[in-house]
Amino acid sequence: MFSRIRAHKVSFAHAIDGFVHNVKTQPNFRFHLLATICAVLLGIYLSISYFEWLTLVFTVNMVLVAEMVNTSIESMVDLITLERREDARIAKDVSAAMVLISAVMAIIVGSLIFIPKIISAL
Repeated sequence: MFSRIRAHKVSFAHAIDGFVHNVKTQPNFRFHLLATICAVLLGIYLSISYFEWLTLVFTVNMVLVAEMVNTSIESMVDLITLERREDARIAKDVSAAMVLISAVMAIIVGSLIFIPKIISAL
């Protein structure tokens, strides 16, 4: 039983290390974290509904996970080859596009949630 607990503790520590690595080395990830903090504070200030919180949390999760998957793919491609290869470029470009699309969709979701509340507050 204790070996299972230790294994989970080690896995959790590695996950924290991965998160810290992203925060320290990825400027876009830090930007997304800042945007997350702003969205959460705005949500608290505007008293968004339970459903809006669920939508916001899901959307934030999507963007942060996409950014971490992008970092993983880029690191794996660099591990495999540092040569300029078309397949390596495609892998990196597609993973960057994943982040871009999730970020644009997050802006749309945030706009749909916050703009009507901001307008009605004015």
